[in-house]
Amino acid sequence: MFDSSIEGPNPAIRVQANPLRMEELMPKVKAGNLTLNYEQRGTGDPIIVIPYLTADHARYAFQVAEYSKHFACISVDLRGTGESDDVKGDYTTEQLGDDVAAFMRALGISKAHVAGLSLGAVTGMWLAAKHPEMVRSLSLHSPWTKTDTYQRTVIQSFQVLAKALNSVPDMVVQGLFPWCLTPDLYAEKPDYIQQLCDFVRSRPAQTVESFLRQSDAVLTHNVDSQLSRITAPTLITFGNRDVVTSPARFADALHNGIRQSELVIFDRCSHAPIYEKVAEFNDKTLEFLKRHTN
Repeated sequence: MFDSSIEGPNPAIRVQANPLRMEELMPKVKAGNLTLNYEQRGTGDPIIVIPYLTADHARYAFQVAEYSKHFACISVDLRGTGESDDVKGDYTTEQLGDDVAAFMRALGISKAHVAGLSLGAVTGMWLAAKHPEMVRSLSLHSPWTKTDTYQRTVIQSFQVLAKALNSVPDMVVQGLFPWCLTPDLYAEKPDYIQQLCDFVRSRPAQTVESFLRQSDAVLTHNVDSQLSRITAPTLITFGNRDVVTSPARFADALHNGIRQSELVIFDRCSHAPIYEKVAEFNDKTLEFLKRHTN
């Protein structure tokens, strides 16, 4: 179900309107002072997929399987996750956006679709605000503008649990997942929940120290002043039962602040519609991406 193998060593990418074959594509690239790990599948216009808190590139397996039928789908491990460099010091969401810009330059990609959920979404906002010429379209799933007191309390509880368990995967399964998935999914599909949990534990584990640095970036996130700088066509999506990034708190500010934006709300979903409504999520997000492809 979660096959994350790379489909061949020489996938073709089309950068803007020009075909480009990237020979001997390697799974890691030097981007500025960082070595970042990534996976690439498919051919066509590039789409950069940015992971959420704690996640590596493989967590978008359901989306990559469909996106790669139409695009060169490039999933990157952010600093401190997966097999990318585990860098010391403070992290910020602005810095993560700059990392993705450096990553794109290192791959020779001048412009791409950009998509992300949660931390991936806010990282994408910084990328689109600071480097608008690099973003063809922007897909923001479960995003927010500025971390509020409620979110801060939730994230700090994750930090406490990660330190108590001394395990980020266990914290994800026991602490983070219940905020991301609805009670209905736990009741109706317990085997599926177990598969998701097993998959998390099968991936390269983020260290507690790296998680604390990454989650501190979430705690300090504030992109309020940058929204007007985002010029790319933007899709904003939420789950209607999400309480961490509830549409009631954040949808209007984002939709009104980003000039070329459209809003989609997924019914009976919490923070992770990518797992709760896989087919509907893929259909609606692909429809947006195809509309904004040359």
